[in-house]
Order: sequence, then C-alpha cells, then structure tokens
Amino acid sequence: MKLAKRIISLGSLVIIIGACSESVETPTMPSSRGPAAQWGPESGNFNLEAILRGDGFGLVKFRQANDDFLVVELGVWVRGLEPNTNYVLQRAVDTTIDDLCASTAWLTLGQGSTPHMITTDSDGNGRADLFRSVAAFPVGSTFDIHFQVVKVATSAVVLSSSCYQFTISQ
Repeated sequence: MKLAKRIISLGSLVIIIGACSESVETPTMPSSRGPAAQWGPESGNFNLEAILRGDGFGLVKFRQANDDFLVVELGVWVRGLEPNTNYVLQRAVDTTIDDLCASTAWLTLGQGSTPHMITTDSDGNGRADLFRSVAAFPVGSTFDIHFQVVKVATSAVVLSSSCYQFTISQ
C-alpha cells in the first residue's frame, strides 16, 4: 500500500513539473513522414474535414503536409453502419470551381493507388488511414471534391458528403 502511494505521489509530481514547463509544442497530425510534418499553409483550402451523412455518419480528415511529397492523407471514420461489413471511400473531383461537384467519376481511395476497405466492427463503427498522391497535378491546382462511402457487397452508397474545394499545396 505504501509503495502504491509513493508511485501515485511520484506520478503527481511528474505531472505538476511537466505542467509548469515553459516550452510549448504545437501538435501535428501523425504522419508516415514523422511527427514534425507541417500540415498545410495557414490560409486557403488545403486541409478539409468532410462530413459524411446517410445511413450512418462519417468524417474524412483530408490533409496535405507542407512538403515535397504531394500526398494527401485521409483519416476516415464511420459509425452507425451495418456491423462487420466492408465499405470503401470514393471521391469524385471536377475542375469547374462552382461548389456544385457535378462529377460522377468516382475513384476508390486506399493506400496510394491500391484500394483499401473500411471494415466495421460489431457496433457498425470503422476507421481507416488512407492516402493518395496528387503529384500528377500542378501545385496550386484547385478543384471541387466530394466523397461517398459504398458498401462493397452491394455497391450501395451509404454515406455522402457535400461539395468542398481543395487546393494542392507544397
């Protein structure tokens, strides 16, 4: 019992000393490029949080680091979907910047150019960390983009987003 109290006291002291530190670090999104990656300029449509609605709910955190890799990382989270089921995230883009997202040229997203499934758990929740290169497009290119989540077994669209604009940064 005395040992447990000493451990708790030591832990409390460490927390108090850490809280009094003068150094402040800015959190960054975890990345395959390391913890120091910077995530887009301060202004412009470089990072998005696309909300997905439909038979459940979802979120796509669409991020491009300030680096030369020209890769967009997509953190996808869904809930309230059919349990133990495979889904994919798709996107369609168009270069007519009018907030209409008229394109229906859907591309399944994944790990680079390899499609990757989002598998829900027994509660109908799922997550996936996806990425896609945008190196084929010039830096500064802007486009309308929208997303949908599709049930693999039936090809039914279960979630979709509004129209967003994205600008490729470096």
